[in-house]
Order: sequence, then structure tokens, then C-alpha cells
Amino acid sequence: MFMPNIAPPKIPEGEKVDFDDIHRKRQEKDLQELQSLIEAHFIQRKKEEEELVALVNRIEKRRAERAEQQRIRAEREKERQARLAEEKERKEQEEQRKKQDEDAKKKKVLTNMTHQSAFQQKGEGRKGAKKQTEREKKKKILAERRKPLNVDHLNEEKLKEKAGELWQWLMGLEAEKFDLGEKLKRQKYDITQLLVRVHDHQSAKGRGKGKMGRVR
Repeated sequence: MFMPNIAPPKIPEGEKVDFDDIHRKRQEKDLQELQSLIEAHFIQRKKEEEELVALVNRIEKRRAERAEQQRIRAEREKERQARLAEEKERKEQEEQRKKQDEDAKKKKVLTNMTHQSAFQQKGEGRKGAKKQTEREKKKKILAERRKPLNVDHLNEEKLKEKAGELWQWLMGLEAEKFDLGEKLKRQKYDITQLLVRVHDHQSAKGRGKGKMGRVR
């Protein structure tokens, strides 16, 4: 292994070298550098801690703001739901009140109709007129519409034709029954509405007479 020739440091002639002083100065220099590094480290650490505290404070502040916003939204939603429930209850009460009024009017109209019908029946009974019951009417109509089959002499082909005719006739009866039912419903509705209007008109007329009596 090759080692370069290193010349030893020259010591000035006539001067005494204090190695202890050199060593002491070097230690002092190293100590100063170490202290500078330690101070710089603590300064940096303090700065980082301050930044961390500021970050934590910002996070807590944002969290508190979000919690406040959620609380406000929850209160507004609660108020909205309360308003909706209140409005729903008010509408239900209003509809119930209207229904009760309509039922009372219909009941009164039906009562008047019953009285009128009873009065008419009584008058007709005095006259000695006899009427057929609804059952008798239905029996009479069915007897008129009932057709004899007379299929004993028919072959298979004719029986099929007869069955088709009867089916078409039955469908016609069903359609006629439906039309009559709808017509009857409409007539009943029109009669009820007419009676309600008559009752309202009579009530308004009675109130008008009452007011005229008070004016006199």
C-alpha cells in the first residue's frame, strides 16, 4: 500500500507551542457550534409546535362551526316538519268538518225524502191503488226474457252455434245491465244534488225572512 509523504507541521523556531490551549480552544469552538445547533433545534421545534397548535385550533374551530351549522339545519328541519304536521292536521280537520256538514245535509235530505215517500204511500193506500213489488217486477221481466232452448233435436254443429248465440245474448244482457246500473247511479246522484240545492235554497230563504222580521 502506497502512503504519500506527509511533512509534519513546522514549528516556528524560538516559540513554544501550547497544545493544551489549542485543544481547549477547539473544544470551546465545538461547544459553541453544538449550542448553536441545540438552540436552532429548539427554535425550530417551538415553531413546529406553534404551527401544530394553530392547526389544532383551526380544526376545532371548523368542527365547532360544522356542529353549529348542523344544529341550525336540524332546528329548521324540525320547524318545517312541525309546520307540515300542523298544516296536515288543519286540512284533515277542515275536511272532516266539511264531510260532517255534507253528511248532515244528506241525512236531512234523506229524512225529508223518507217523510215525503211515507206521505205519498199513505195517500196511495187511501186511494186503494196496488203496486207491484220490485221482486214481482223482476220475475215478470225475467219470465218475458227467458227463452226456451229446444236443443234436443240439434246436432253437435248446431249445438255449438246455439251456444255461441246464447253467449252473445248473455254478453248483451251484461252490457245492458252495466249501462242501466250506471244510469241509476247517475240519477240517484242528480236527485241527491238537486235535493241538497233545494234544501240550501230553502235555508237561505228562511234566513232572509228572519232578517226581514228583525228589521221590522
